[in-house]
Amino acid sequence: MSKTIFITGTSSGLGKLTAIHFAKLGWNVAATMRSPEKETELTTYSNIKIFKLDVTDVEQVRSAVQEATEAFGKIDVVVNNAGMGAYGALELADEETIDWQFAVNVRGPINVIRGFLPHFREHGVGKFINISSLMGVTSAVPIGSLYNMSKFALEGLTEGLYYELKPLNIGLHLIEQGGSAGNNFLNNIVWSKSEDIRAYDDIIAKVKQSFERSAESPADDPQEIVNAIAKLATGESNQFRTLVGKSTEDLVAFRKSVPIEQYLETVASNYNL
Repeated sequence: MSKTIFITGTSSGLGKLTAIHFAKLGWNVAATMRSPEKETELTTYSNIKIFKLDVTDVEQVRSAVQEATEAFGKIDVVVNNAGMGAYGALELADEETIDWQFAVNVRGPINVIRGFLPHFREHGVGKFINISSLMGVTSAVPIGSLYNMSKFALEGLTEGLYYELKPLNIGLHLIEQGGSAGNNFLNNIVWSKSEDIRAYDDIIAKVKQSFERSAESPADDPQEIVNAIAKLATGESNQFRTLVGKSTEDLVAFRKSVPIEQYLETVASNYNL
């Protein structure tokens, strides 16, 4: 029987690439997104079924889990991919943005994991692959404290869950990746701003310019990330943490090789701060 993978955030970017990749591998794919009525590409695959899901809505999570398990019978792997980035000075962030950053990137995976645990326990096996970031390993971009926080939290959540899920034969894995071509990260950024406080204008402008340059000439191939997910899903790899992309590997290696003070000053100097 074909295996089945459940993926959040498949309307674009990495989520969509992953859904298509697994469909081509012959897997059944439960592809979820907030607005399935807008999707046209994934609907062309006979082994992909689309389900409505906002990961911050617990009732929608429960419905999507039930509908997917009824459609496919058994889910083997869950990929927590849906995410957003809140950037800008912390002082400028409104309360809604702060809460939304946590709701999508941290509470969202929690909701999905809790939604699938009864199913995995019933079958005595299952696997969660959580899409983190190099920003979950180390701070790498100024004015990204909220996004940093959310990915550090996801890393801690996943590591902490290992002990309680290992005896149940439920696996946990983290993908730590940077920017790549075709990634929809820039489209999912919320920028905090203020017309009254201008003290952060210079640093915000520098970071935005850096993001624009990286989008024009990304260092990493998104297929590398998809391949890493596939290796974990199929069991070819059993790594708990998987760094993807040379830029990510180089930055994390540098972070580990120097004192934190030197690392922070080096990143700051890269942005002329």
